[in-house]
Amino acid sequence: MDILRGAIMMLMAIDHIRDFVHRGAMQFSPTDLTRTTAPIFLTRWITHFCAPVFFLTAGIGAFLWMSRGNHTKRELSWFLLTRGLWLILIENTILRVVMFSQVSYRGSVIILLILWGLGASMIALAALAHLPIRVLAPLSLLVIVIHNAFDPLTADKFGRFAWLWDILHQQGLFTVAGFNFVTAYPIVPWIFVMSAGFCLGTVFLWDLARRQSFLLRLGLTMTAAFFVVRGINIYGDPSRWIHQSTATLTVLSFLNVTKYPPSLEFLLMTLGPAFIVLSRLENMGLSEANPFVVFGRVPFFYYATHLFVIHLGSILMNFVYYRHTSFLLLPAPSMGGDPKLFPPDFGFPLWVVYAFWLATLAALYPACLWFSRLKKRRRDWWLSYL
Repeated sequence: MDILRGAIMMLMAIDHIRDFVHRGAMQFSPTDLTRTTAPIFLTRWITHFCAPVFFLTAGIGAFLWMSRGNHTKRELSWFLLTRGLWLILIENTILRVVMFSQVSYRGSVIILLILWGLGASMIALAALAHLPIRVLAPLSLLVIVIHNAFDPLTADKFGRFAWLWDILHQQGLFTVAGFNFVTAYPIVPWIFVMSAGFCLGTVFLWDLARRQSFLLRLGLTMTAAFFVVRGINIYGDPSRWIHQSTATLTVLSFLNVTKYPPSLEFLLMTLGPAFIVLSRLENMGLSEANPFVVFGRVPFFYYATHLFVIHLGSILMNFVYYRHTSFLLLPAPSMGGDPKLFPPDFGFPLWVVYAFWLATLAALYPACLWFSRLKKRRRDWWLSYL
């Protein structure tokens, strides 16, 4: 799991770098088939695997923390509750400044991003973990399968409780006590992806051969189910695929499934291959200094640090290339900034994104290696929150 988590953390950086520096990202969505290209689309598509795998492995990790550490469910609930609140707090304070250079909350939007989704899901799992696995497992799968049946429901149908639907199942803007919030990560079905991972944790108590066989069969079944459900094109995603002007665009349309919130087809497409990979990873025998292992063992430290490095690097690149500073600390157009405040054709080509990505991983590795070794040497309670 460390290797898999490390791989998706590394992939995640590509998408964040693209948001900060890619010229195309400043002008259109990478999944807009009327404007995108295959390289731009696939650069976004490969990062789709990140969030589902991270929610799933967070659930597995919670189960293993409880079972292998001989913790009670009450102790697990307290850990999940406090960690969930911590993630939500840190995203909307320190990381808000790191990502958007925003300090004031008045007159700006508070965007509830992935740490909000993870934190809220952990808080929910703090309660759901008390259900028997035989109840929680089918409940989790049921919600994942049927939640797209509620896609036609929109927040405006709930009147003064519209904000609740925005939090649960629809991206939207709502106001609380004069503060404006946008839910980038509605939490259903993310909560149940995490709880499904918690239930799956029991599999990691099996012997190696049985576990690998189960994960491989599960992954192949889910991947095949994606092609079947997507091919039928009736249920499983609010966006249907359609034949395009070229075969390449048709394939991209087929792969262009919905992430916010993640549709059934999105989760089948991403978690199926992830299970296949996970079934093979235990035979790799990578050293503890391998980048995949290192990054996978310090996910929060990596996440917070990589955002700082990426933003700082983008500021330096823009300063060197454009040679003036009026827009350097403003959010980029891809992140809600006003395009009029930026130079025409602001940003860099796609190859710069990948070069920046490799440089970022190289810069992060020493710090992450140091922190992973620190966490191995010491058992201070606060290290579990970093």
